[in-house]
Amino acid sequence: MTEAKLRKGPIMRSSQRTHNTFSFSRLFSPLASSEVGLFGSDMEERYEALKDLGSGNFGVARLAKDKNTGELVAIKYIERGKKIDENVQREIVNHRSLRHPNIIRFKEVFLTPTHLAIVLEYAAGGELFERICNAGRLSEDEARFFFQQLISGVSYCHSMQICHRDLKLENTLLDGNPAPRLKICDFGFSKSALLHSQPKSTVGTPAYIAPEVLSRKEYDGKIADVWSCGVTLYVMLVGAYPFEDPEDPKNFRKSIGRIMSVQYSIPDYVRVSTECRHLLSRIFVANPAKRITISEIKQHIWFRKNLPREIIETERRGYEETRKDQASQSVEEIMRIVQEARTPGLKAKTGEQAGTGSSDAVHGDTDEANEEVVSDGDFAKYLGLNII
Repeated sequence: MTEAKLRKGPIMRSSQRTHNTFSFSRLFSPLASSEVGLFGSDMEERYEALKDLGSGNFGVARLAKDKNTGELVAIKYIERGKKIDENVQREIVNHRSLRHPNIIRFKEVFLTPTHLAIVLEYAAGGELFERICNAGRLSEDEARFFFQQLISGVSYCHSMQICHRDLKLENTLLDGNPAPRLKICDFGFSKSALLHSQPKSTVGTPAYIAPEVLSRKEYDGKIADVWSCGVTLYVMLVGAYPFEDPEDPKNFRKSIGRIMSVQYSIPDYVRVSTECRHLLSRIFVANPAKRITISEIKQHIWFRKNLPREIIETERRGYEETRKDQASQSVEEIMRIVQEARTPGLKAKTGEQAGTGSSDAVHGDTDEANEEVVSDGDFAKYLGLNII
């Protein structure tokens, strides 16, 4: 069998409206030198801008230092006005409620004359995806080390009644420690069982998406997250996606067929233990009711091996400490700031481009059926979805 080369897959969309997600894991291109004035007076007092991190379709980002603590932070900017919709608010509110060692820390939001600024923990180690690309694939022990952290973070999200819905290597960052700590990021498609309806939109990244999500019916976002975690584990071990045809990896019709029929295999050139193979076989189950749960994964013999003490301690505390460590801003204050950010900024009022990215209109409708992300044309056509 020919070794497949790992590549980033497209992201699915399910409507004609642009979803305002912006991932720090994709910040590599430099900003134009004309990008100025993102700091307001309040931010200038608190943070010192250090350098540009990059740009995305709906925002720009900068590395900054907290003048009070010396801590490095990443500040994400979304242009004020029509790009600030209910989905931005939902992403911020959901992320704000999560305080866990394996989740990028939300800190606060500010309003500048031109942008809504979201202050987040800075992960100096980059994407886990890039680590695998550089290595080709990881050893089973190293893959387990990162998978244990991923499951710990996802388990916490679920305990807070939040499903992520776009778990993938590109949305897992690493801190700068010699033994890197994994950090889940990008909650743009997350849903809270306490605040939102049962998921039914086809959102996510095709290579990681669960069979039931493709059905366009209501599904359990937590169980769908389990499938995505399984894909992440497989890619770490093999260096390729489990449901792509190695001979025709860009054929999304084949990929969807293989997902629906759970057609995958571990190549002969990859050595994977019997216990790990068993865990993957329990994750990759088409019927979500029969799929292994996060709680069951945490008790699996393969998962329990060499479990880091930090994870054991976090589990033992029952997340009490993380729940007490709440964000500095209340939900009400955040919602007020987001609402004010819907008023166009100074540059936008004068017709100038205040940030990089698309200038397409964004509507504030939050109906599940109207969610969207960037899509691949062939994949979208196959599913009967709209295409950019």
